[in-house]
Amino acid sequence: MFTPPFILSIAGGGSTYTPGIVKSLMVRLQDFPLAEIRLYDIDEARQNTIAPVVEKVIRDHSQSIKFTVTSDPEVAFSGAHFVFAQMRVGQYKMREQDEKIPLRHGVVGQETCGPGGLAYGLRTILPMVELIDLVDRYAHEKAWIVNYSNPAAIVAEGVRRLRPNARVLNICDMPVAAMRNMGAILGVDRRKLEVDYFGLNHFGWFTRVLVDGEDKLPELRKHIAKFGLLTEDAAKTDPQHSDPSWVKTWRNIKPIMDNFPEYLPNPYLQYYLMPNQIVEHQNPDYTRANEVMDGREKKLFAAAEEYKRTGILPDAFHVGVHGEFIVDVACSLAFNLRSRHLVMVENRGAITNLPYDAVVEVPAYITSEGPEPIRVGQVPLFHQTLLQQQLASEQLLVEATIEGSYEKALQAFTLNRTVPTMEHAKAILDEMIEANRDFWPALQKAWQDGEKVKK
Repeated sequence: MFTPPFILSIAGGGSTYTPGIVKSLMVRLQDFPLAEIRLYDIDEARQNTIAPVVEKVIRDHSQSIKFTVTSDPEVAFSGAHFVFAQMRVGQYKMREQDEKIPLRHGVVGQETCGPGGLAYGLRTILPMVELIDLVDRYAHEKAWIVNYSNPAAIVAEGVRRLRPNARVLNICDMPVAAMRNMGAILGVDRRKLEVDYFGLNHFGWFTRVLVDGEDKLPELRKHIAKFGLLTEDAAKTDPQHSDPSWVKTWRNIKPIMDNFPEYLPNPYLQYYLMPNQIVEHQNPDYTRANEVMDGREKKLFAAAEEYKRTGILPDAFHVGVHGEFIVDVACSLAFNLRSRHLVMVENRGAITNLPYDAVVEVPAYITSEGPEPIRVGQVPLFHQTLLQQQLASEQLLVEATIEGSYEKALQAFTLNRTVPTMEHAKAILDEMIEANRDFWPALQKAWQDGEKVKK
């Protein structure tokens, strides 16, 4: 453990999430004292636009915290105790392609699920490894990277294979957002909930929801049968997830549980279990990426310009469970609190009927030496089989990245439940190769016209 106050670096400092995360840190300074916050981004122009907003947030709470903005990794990470990683390789321009290319072929277009998630993974694994190496070179020897870069499951598997000893904790706020909604439905703060959960990232199920020792899942089932995983008045949900597309996502938990009522699914399972219905309601010309660019992105950058011009910062960013969760996890790492959170870990028998080395998402106690997963035991055959297929798709994608294998990439796309046929998989992959020439590792075919290709 370190002696506070801490040096914190945020990799991906130009993200529109950065001001909200820093605000979450500022309101928790007593819990997580900071000496310095450093923003690091390879896109200097974007980061320099966001940075004054971040500094205003800091100065509203502290005059003593040093604030550094840099594109130099040595400056960013030297002596740092914690690194928050929020990488978006290719930015929203490439997210738009991830979503629109599959939709042109009648397949789900989504940032982290289906072909879009696989494409995003191919862009992100190797840059994440580069970031880990920079942190290892410059930061404190016991520094922790708290990684919430998407697609989290694929990135976590790539890190496990390529940098198995790295001090990286892989997290996602989606289960916490679901817990926020459960708390709203039950009339309690989400922190009062203790949940049991198993799965992969964006691909799992809540099996118990305890409040003061009583399982509230039966009560939630009845509510979800009417309203989905939202309060009756959907406007009471977190503003960050109150866009029409998000309201639809939370509502879609109802049809999944109408058919499979035992467990409460992660909302992203809609893309795998209801792909046809999802595609019917997606606009191939205006996807979620366009919504974000025209909404959150435009709003924050306009606010940054207004602040630069007038010195007044409009209320342009949201502080929600995303930032709160990151700070909760960092506090537990920093002070060995052993707080219980849902995180991604190497399985090692936590789920007994999944591979030992699979990266799974389960409850764990977060210690200063990392997560200690809670044993889940055996999961039912239906869920096990779905998990194994998704796991195979993700693992093949990682192998394709490492080996530069076209065939393994095609296998990964073909195995994904959102993709109906081999022909769909090939058409989408080939179009994505063209779109990602500046970002993907080269994928080489091992066979051509029935003969092995000489290297």
